[in-house]
Amino acid sequence: MNGEDKDYGSMSLHELFRGEAESQAQLLTDGLLAIENGAADAAAIEPLMRAAHSLKGAARIVNLEPVERLAHVMEDCFVAAQKGRLTLGKARVDRLLSAVDMIVRIASLDEAQAQSWMDSRKLELANLLTALYEAADPQARIGEAAAPAAPALALPAAVQAAAPLTAPPAAPAAPAPAPAPAEEPPAADAVLKVSSRSFDRLLSLASEARIGAHAWQPFAQSLQRHKQRHAEMFKAFEQLRQTLLEGPADELLRERLTLLQQRLEPLRDELAARIAECEALERRQLSVNQLMLDEVLSLRMRPFRDGVRGLPRMVRDLAHSLGKQARLEIVGEDTMVDRDVLARIESPLTQMLRNALDHGIETPALRRAAGKPEQATIRVEARHSGGMLVIRVGDDGAGVDLDKVRDRIVQRGMASAAMASAMSTAELLDFLLLPAFSLRDSASTVSGRGVGLDLVQAEVRAMNGSLQLTTETGRGFSLALTLPLSQSIVRALVAEIAGEAYALPINKIDRVLRLPMSAIRSLEDRQFFAMDGADGEQVSLIPAAPLLALGDARTGGDGLAVVVIGNGQRRHGLVVDAIIGEKSLAVQRLDQMFGKLRDISAAALLEDGSPVLILDVADLLVSIDRMAGEGALRGVRAQTGAGAARRKRVLVVDDSLTVREMERKLLQARGFEVDTAVDGMDGWNAVRASDYELVITDVDMPRMDGIELTTLIKADARLHALPVMIVSYKDRPEDRARGVQAGADYYLTKGSFHDETLLEAVFDLIGDSGQ
Repeated sequence: MNGEDKDYGSMSLHELFRGEAESQAQLLTDGLLAIENGAADAAAIEPLMRAAHSLKGAARIVNLEPVERLAHVMEDCFVAAQKGRLTLGKARVDRLLSAVDMIVRIASLDEAQAQSWMDSRKLELANLLTALYEAADPQARIGEAAAPAAPALALPAAVQAAAPLTAPPAAPAAPAPAPAPAEEPPAADAVLKVSSRSFDRLLSLASEARIGAHAWQPFAQSLQRHKQRHAEMFKAFEQLRQTLLEGPADELLRERLTLLQQRLEPLRDELAARIAECEALERRQLSVNQLMLDEVLSLRMRPFRDGVRGLPRMVRDLAHSLGKQARLEIVGEDTMVDRDVLARIESPLTQMLRNALDHGIETPALRRAAGKPEQATIRVEARHSGGMLVIRVGDDGAGVDLDKVRDRIVQRGMASAAMASAMSTAELLDFLLLPAFSLRDSASTVSGRGVGLDLVQAEVRAMNGSLQLTTETGRGFSLALTLPLSQSIVRALVAEIAGEAYALPINKIDRVLRLPMSAIRSLEDRQFFAMDGADGEQVSLIPAAPLLALGDARTGGDGLAVVVIGNGQRRHGLVVDAIIGEKSLAVQRLDQMFGKLRDISAAALLEDGSPVLILDVADLLVSIDRMAGEGALRGVRAQTGAGAARRKRVLVVDDSLTVREMERKLLQARGFEVDTAVDGMDGWNAVRASDYELVITDVDMPRMDGIELTTLIKADARLHALPVMIVSYKDRPEDRARGVQAGADYYLTKGSFHDETLLEAVFDLIGDSGQ
């Protein structure tokens, strides 16, 4: 179902063979693993014989003689096993799997590369063929088809004698099957390959069609309003007719009134009929378009098995390399999953299984001592729950040694011994998700670098999912991934920010609430509120508009609409203008030419056709941390009534209390809102945290002088247009030149100005107070 559209008629034979080799190799791998786990009956072997036979015929068509030989002798092994002359134990299964790997490797190369690769590995091929010929019992070998007489490899004489490549005359070769990319499904369930680009276009068109269907609703409503006015007109006409008929009227007037009434009556009935038709059409359009959208989305859905085919083999081989025994049990293979999700979970699942094998599963001796079977079981289960995809990976190993986790936390200085001993199991397990945190003392090829579960968590978060860890000492360890069923449809909360609609994924929202202005508390230029009563968790308030660089955040007197995102120390209340509602949105990927937009993950269309950007909550949390570190977070300021004019704000920066207070009182008397700062550093923090129309600053101040402050303001991308007035005792030309060079908009000396001089300068720069 995935991949680009393909026209098999335009593909070369080698490309066709590659597709068939991959399909048959997966069938052979699954069958051999099943046999190794005890399914050695004739019914389990029969599909393997057919797969090997098909590979042999296809390899002959494309003239890959080594692949033909391998498939031929594999078929003989399966025949011998089916006849009871050969037992497929672990060692023989290893050789057969090695042959499958070699066939896949050769098929993955183009014709020239394949020949070169085979020439460089003649001895390896010969040894593998020798081992397989010996296993197949050449004296009783049965083969339906024979290979060409000309050998492609210099095999040992004993092998060539025991396994002649020409068929005896009495057993003519059967016709070779025509190569096919995969087994043909029934015609009723024929499968077409659809490219990602084609699907995205279909999804876009289906979304637009749904919007077109919703457009009927306002039209139908307008007809209803027209019907109401029509009824009022009929009522007025009837009243007029009754009035005229009650008085003296000639016969001509009566006839004309009757005729007019007869003509109007069908219009009333026709309008009602047309409205009913319009409403019925709207319902049909909505139903059909929703079905079309559902069908388009179903094109993306694939069974869970398609994404985990290679995992049983990986578990088997890695367990053997670690001296352990393990089998993978997969539950819910028919669970339908979005193909994008399926592709992205392969790496996390692989990492979790590697961790289970290396960290959790014990050696056979330890398992025997613990009263467990020597072969461990790892279980991967996929299911739908609450509109989400839940994948649980668990093992019956030793579990996580929590005492070792505590020791490692203390060793790395992450917590004191007392704190570590007081941590709960869930808190301790969270440390396993941290970067570079490992319980291994040294790194190996499998683990020990501390990047395993960290990468799993990063990928899960990137898919708007969550990860939960549980353990039971001596009984096992499990991880549960909760992911959206589809990356194409997202359930989101739509909110208005700075007059525009934005969406936040529902599964990334902690809660939504209405917060009164009286509940806001301030500390060190940050605003907070208690989430669960006065004694509840203190959550910081972050206005969404300035966070997204959309301007100031203001609110009326009736409170704030707050969307709580994040968790733990990174939980924040995002202040929005208004909550529009919860919607199911068809995700529209942004064009790659835009790259990754900060704080934005994708786009969508609302029911009325207006665009909405879907916010990337993980990005928002990073942006909040960055702005907090820079001191650039701004608070929410109340607006006194709808449409009320806001007073202009001025920041006065001066280390002299007398000068600072004189300027503040002078400006406040003229209606300005005035804040003060005691030096340049204090002023720089203030100007980044709030919005001002003007900064008035002295020059000589501790920590940061006025020239440095002016330079920083004018160099800042957000603040560079903010007017700055320097008021200083220094009135030399070179002092004025320094101020102008730094970007000051006005330079006034303290020794020469009086009240009106300062106010006139302020009015020149920003006008009156706006009161």
